[in-house]
Amino acid sequence: MRRRQETRTAYLLLAPSLFGIGAFLVLPILVVAVLATQRWDLIGPRTFVGFDNVVAVAADGRFVRSLLITAGFVAIVIPAQTVLGLVAALLLNRGLRGSAAFRVLYVLPWICAPLALGVMWSWVLAPTDGALNALIGRRVEWLADPVLAMPSVAAVTVWTQVGYVALFFSAGLRAIPDTVHEAAMLDGASPWQRFWRITLPLLRPTTFFVLVTQIIATFQVFDSVYALTPDGGPQGVTDVVAGRIYYEAFEQRAVGQAAVMALVLFVLLVAVTVVQQRWFARRTTYDLST
Repeated sequence: MRRRQETRTAYLLLAPSLFGIGAFLVLPILVVAVLATQRWDLIGPRTFVGFDNVVAVAADGRFVRSLLITAGFVAIVIPAQTVLGLVAALLLNRGLRGSAAFRVLYVLPWICAPLALGVMWSWVLAPTDGALNALIGRRVEWLADPVLAMPSVAAVTVWTQVGYVALFFSAGLRAIPDTVHEAAMLDGASPWQRFWRITLPLLRPTTFFVLVTQIIATFQVFDSVYALTPDGGPQGVTDVVAGRIYYEAFEQRAVGQAAVMALVLFVLLVAVTVVQQRWFARRTTYDLST
């Protein structure tokens, strides 16, 4: 009898979380899965079409191209912002004068609206009266040149997210006991050896969290890319997959095909996350006391 009461109490305590997961995570996925089997233009009635939307998306080369563009975008952004965030965290954790102020400055871009930051950077990178061209003294088409558009958008994304990465690496560095480094120093380890053999391995839980959240966020990036290079940019070089889903749903009014694209992106992100989890699971320890 007592065990049943404890079980009932446990379910009551879990009810708010279960409701949140069901209403805001499972239900939207089910709705998108249903829309993927229908033809709908946002105005007229919906028509069941089975797998026609899947066939249409598979035959549409623009979606495959947007996936490849997004993969390239992720390959540029993730290494750059991870390394820069770690370097910033190492500098902040040295306890230098003004570190607290820099810690606030670093996270400001991350807490700002991405669309507003994209508009601001479109002004900075404008070819005629942009601040960057005025600074270097020559006209450069940063966002209109097919060669420069993707690196420019990637640089803005890195600048936006470095503070977020640095914030978590800084917390991870603070969690490493000083006694570990002190013991290594007594054994004659150099600063580079302590960083490579102690700091980096003990930061793996933080690295895992940062990589999972940032890879997902970068695959889903849309606001800032849309503000900087609307309609996929010059020659479609910045046609990221989230933008392709938006254009398909709200410009082409092909909601069913956009739903199929969203499901493909969902499955892709789950697969990438599972691979990361398995890779880090064998190499990560969460116990820093030993």
